Amino acid sequence: MESAIASSPISLLKHTIPSDSRPGFNKRFASFPSAVADGSKLRAPSTRAAAVTPNMKVVKGEAGYVLQDVPHITDYIPDLPTYPNPLQTNPAYSVVKQYFVNIDDTVAENIVVHKSSPRGVHFRRAGPRQRVYFESDEVHACIVTCGGLCPGLNTVIREIVCGLYQIYGVNEVLGISGGYRGFYARNTVNLTPKVVNDIHKRGGTILGTSRGGHDTMKIVDSIQDRGINQVYIIGGDGTQKGAAVIYEEIRRRGLKVSVAGIPKTIDNDIPVIDKSFGFDTAVEEAQRAINAAHVEAESFENGIGMVKLMGRYSGFIAMYATLASRDVDCCLIPESPFYLEGPGGLFEYVEKRLKENGHMVVVVAEGAGQELLSDAIRSLDQKDASGNKVLQDVGLWIAQQIKEYFKRRNKRTINLKYIDPTYMIRAVPSNASDNVYCTLLAQSAVHGAMAGYTGFTVAPVNGRHSYIPFQRITERQNKVVITDRMWARLLSSTNQPSFVRTVDILEGSNTEEETPSAALAENGFYSGDKQINSPVKITGDGRI
Repeated sequence: MESAIASSPISLLKHTIPSDSRPGFNKRFASFPSAVADGSKLRAPSTRAAAVTPNMKVVKGEAGYVLQDVPHITDYIPDLPTYPNPLQTNPAYSVVKQYFVNIDDTVAENIVVHKSSPRGVHFRRAGPRQRVYFESDEVHACIVTCGGLCPGLNTVIREIVCGLYQIYGVNEVLGISGGYRGFYARNTVNLTPKVVNDIHKRGGTILGTSRGGHDTMKIVDSIQDRGINQVYIIGGDGTQKGAAVIYEEIRRRGLKVSVAGIPKTIDNDIPVIDKSFGFDTAVEEAQRAINAAHVEAESFENGIGMVKLMGRYSGFIAMYATLASRDVDCCLIPESPFYLEGPGGLFEYVEKRLKENGHMVVVVAEGAGQELLSDAIRSLDQKDASGNKVLQDVGLWIAQQIKEYFKRRNKRTINLKYIDPTYMIRAVPSNASDNVYCTLLAQSAVHGAMAGYTGFTVAPVNGRHSYIPFQRITERQNKVVITDRMWARLLSSTNQPSFVRTVDILEGSNTEEETPSAALAENGFYSGDKQINSPVKITGDGRI
């Protein structure tokens, strides 16, 4: 059975370079890069991660079926030998029925459809295959973490190491210290199950991390010199763009190396996937700050507790922490413009809530209201090493503006307490939910690399772990849709004004495009193929 599946026509068709002599080649592989199809030379990528956009491997089928597939080593190195998966002799998995994933299993990007809808976009399902492309003794893997900290990083590192050692019998795993620059700075550490045994109980990353430092040629030179043949890269969208460029250079050189990405962002702003690891922990930890703000606000006359949470471009942490808390009176996020002065503004709402309840709690995401800050204190043109805009502390600025407003009005004395738990939230160990999630992510990445897949990111899509092309998770940032049902739930929970007029939303939507189904927007993460963004403009006097 096993050998029959491994050598089936479908298996060979998907795992070898297409040839124009095969039946149906022109139809089925029309979207493949010509360099892949005819074996010609590939263009050398730039050393800058953002400069390369590799062609996506797409397979189309009946009834509108589209598989956005990930590359395989045999796409550019044909006739590689395969080996039986060591899981077949692993006692831990001997009792599992149908543990191996069928080669044709795919996961649908959208699961809520109409009866007349096409089958739509799918991704290759993650999991172990019956045949692998690496023998255990030949595997020399490495792991690197890049970008900012996030709960769960150590758990992912631990489970990659344990998965390679305990599931596949690999005994050589290298940790690259200090992010991308660690590849050519020769900063490494040998990782074994004993070394990583307890690291999941600690925050941060035992490998260290950094922003920037991406030099494609130096990195791939190091990979080649060290004899590394599996690279596991943990990081956000910028890191994954870098991983895509590393894969392209490896492919250009014809190296038998699998590059697997694991997406990381505490802001949960990666598209396509259900959520990013560490997000649940961040929301849970944010509750501590919100509870403290609520206690402070309740304990003083006209008390205001203000909490600033992470969310540079996306307000998911602020939104979900607000919904989970139920003690928040106002939530401000980057996607929802607001103004301070005048009828319907923030000052008027704060004054109203203090008059009604005697206290209030405000949650503000770090990227909210940046356009309100004066030019003198804004830093929109400054960027960090990862290319992110350097933002000013808008929470502290708004807190000061509220104090000055009530001082000018001379109506009442307020007691405002400002809490910024940003680095406390991202530096804590992951909670139980994220620990389980990180374990599955790591094992899915290991299964994919051992099966010969490369140039992919692993993450759950509609509850099923999938191998996703780098292009899909770096194409845009996921954002809260303020015309979505989840944001409406928040507004009803806090009773805050939306700060956006309905007419502005209606005028801003594209009337030529069909409005996304409410069912597709149910989970609050995704709303069809297009995001509906309100083009609200703030005038010089702070009014909409």
